[in-house]
Amino acid sequence: MIRVLLADDQALVRAGFRALLDAQPGIGVAGEAADGEEALRWVRELRPDVVLMDIRMPLLDGLAATRRITEDPALAQVKVVMLTTFELDEYVFEAIRSGASGFLVKDTEPEELLRAVRAVVEGDALLSPGVTRRLIAEFAARSKEPSALSALDGLTEREREVMALVGIGLTNEEIARRLVVSPLTAKTHVSRTMVKLGARDRAQLVVLAYESGLVRPGWLG
Repeated sequence: MIRVLLADDQALVRAGFRALLDAQPGIGVAGEAADGEEALRWVRELRPDVVLMDIRMPLLDGLAATRRITEDPALAQVKVVMLTTFELDEYVFEAIRSGASGFLVKDTEPEELLRAVRAVVEGDALLSPGVTRRLIAEFAARSKEPSALSALDGLTEREREVMALVGIGLTNEEIARRLVVSPLTAKTHVSRTMVKLGARDRAQLVVLAYESGLVRPGWLG
């Protein structure tokens, strides 16, 4: 059972998400929070698998709450998916840097939301499919000057290649086709790369790809 915590200051939004999620086999809503402080308390008490976190909330915004969650080693298994009204919300970039595992706009299709919840638990997703590449391109344009990352020295040539492809927004299936390997092999390379670099998920792998200079703005074509 995938346990989800809903964090949004709008009761109607929470009610809608709860009705959708609770109706799905294998997914259940563990709790609700109306602000960031309450979300943190429930995360520490309930240890949900996924937090659907609104960016703008009172007392403590979703960005600050996400940072506190991802910086706590005891909460390493908790995945945060940021929710926003805008596809390219300026705070999303910092949210990804802070460790958020995904990003969805609130008016996303129900099927996409369900896929996102399941995918972040498996570590396979990055962002809302409809805006993934645009968002990565914007992130790249805003990223700082690449810095040397000694951890990359421990990667094989193939793992660097896979990391670069993850960095430009390719899925495991797309990576498999590009490298002419099976999707399982591609997923294995991604997983090993994440382990070696200590990345929580694909989102952090993308950040590292850009910040290390392995991927540069403009690669998306």
